[in-house]
Amino acid sequence: MSTTSPTPSLPAPAHAARLREALLAADFTADGLLDLLGAPAYAALARSETVPALRATRGDSPLETLVRLFLLQEAVEYGRVAAALPLEEALADGWVVREDDTVRATVDIRPYGGPDGEDWFIASDLGCAVGGASGIGRKDEGVVLGVGGASTTLAGITVRTPVSSALDLGTGSGIQALHAAQHATLVTATDLNPRALDFTRLTLALSGAGEAELLQGSLFEPVDGDTYDLIVSNPPFVISPGARLTYRDGGMGGDDLCRTLVQEAGERLNDGGYAQFLANWQHVEGEEWQDRLRSWVPRGCDAWIVQREVQDITQYAELWLRDSGDHREDPQRYAERYAAWLDEFEARKTRAVGFGWITLRRNPAVVAGAVEPSIVIEEWPHPVEQPLGDTVRAHFERQDYLRAHDDAALLTEHFTLAPEVMQEQVGLPGAEDPEHVVLRQNRGMRRATKVDHVGAGFAGVCDGSLSAGRILDAIGQLMGEDPVLLRDRTPQAIRLLVEEGFLLPAGEAREG
Repeated sequence: MSTTSPTPSLPAPAHAARLREALLAADFTADGLLDLLGAPAYAALARSETVPALRATRGDSPLETLVRLFLLQEAVEYGRVAAALPLEEALADGWVVREDDTVRATVDIRPYGGPDGEDWFIASDLGCAVGGASGIGRKDEGVVLGVGGASTTLAGITVRTPVSSALDLGTGSGIQALHAAQHATLVTATDLNPRALDFTRLTLALSGAGEAELLQGSLFEPVDGDTYDLIVSNPPFVISPGARLTYRDGGMGGDDLCRTLVQEAGERLNDGGYAQFLANWQHVEGEEWQDRLRSWVPRGCDAWIVQREVQDITQYAELWLRDSGDHREDPQRYAERYAAWLDEFEARKTRAVGFGWITLRRNPAVVAGAVEPSIVIEEWPHPVEQPLGDTVRAHFERQDYLRAHDDAALLTEHFTLAPEVMQEQVGLPGAEDPEHVVLRQNRGMRRATKVDHVGAGFAGVCDGSLSAGRILDAIGQLMGEDPVLLRDRTPQAIRLLVEEGFLLPAGEAREG
């Protein structure tokens, strides 16, 4: 599809460092915005409601000027802008344009706080930052969006260990490349849309990050046969009838783009490397959605796939028709587009669409056939605590541990209760004993699991000092149960508690 730019050109990054200095000097940062606007106006801006922010920026401070210029995209008096920016350089490079006695921004510049308190800036097309002055509703081909919920979700779940090489596939405004630049020696960013690559260059320069290798093309075509330690992608995953909008529509039928991306990622990973994606997938009549996703996992890889949300086809169509602003057009035209979406789903026997995270890890032992791949596919629509990068890495480490320990070996191991786990007893008020016991995590995935009295007692005394078998023997004596039978029936419960992160292996600890 064509990637015609919505505006003739983008700014040059020649004096981006000077512009960054001015933005920081004015406290044009995520924290500075919150302090200036206040929580209600700041939250309203995220809903594309600008009136509270306009009221909060009626003064003439440099920060108020920059908010009106770059976030609210208002025309601002020339003298006010000159007091806030190196204006001649900004005009020469094309960040702003002069209109008589006022100045207007040519791009959206949005403060973004990095994971370690960094002050970053994300550049995108005017009116296309999520929560921007105009909201999403642009239908220009090649338009580049700013940071939204999907972007921050992917950034939060990405494993952040130091790596030699990282690939941001479908970079958009460059947020994933910016994150990767903090822990990867070499960052490569690709996009089918050349305008997105230009915006990524601006984002990196404004944020004071190093340059990335920027390549144009679809999927893995631009990188030839190169392999990486980390691959991340927030692809155009929307399942739609046709490819109208580059930023969201993949141009392949159904969920084929996401499937192709996942299947081809395996051979692009170095041993031990991670590939992490956001994706949509079809729920097809007569097919289990878990089986569909299992077939996507490439050879040689372990996988953890989490379905976070499911929408029926009418909800899904309405969501994306509103995203593109079709609901504001002629009602008859809107009805025709809506029908086209439903026709597409009907032809593919699609009854719902799932959204979630897909993480692959290339495992040399799986490649060699020494172990079976670990493929965990689950539905988890509940709240989680971001960032989850360490949680994702720990999931795969636990899978390695469990594959290396059969039930007998587990009983010789030592465990500790994860520090964030709490125990809840559920039952009628005044009852002598609870009906059941729940172990609940207060961090990460925030899982909860029911355990019986043996499981609760076992977890409660796991401090690494005794082996699992010795603990079960002691519980058997206290409860008057046969220790041999306890040893036979309990390992599966221990395995589940380890797999879900309630119990942690205690390393080389030994009984005293």
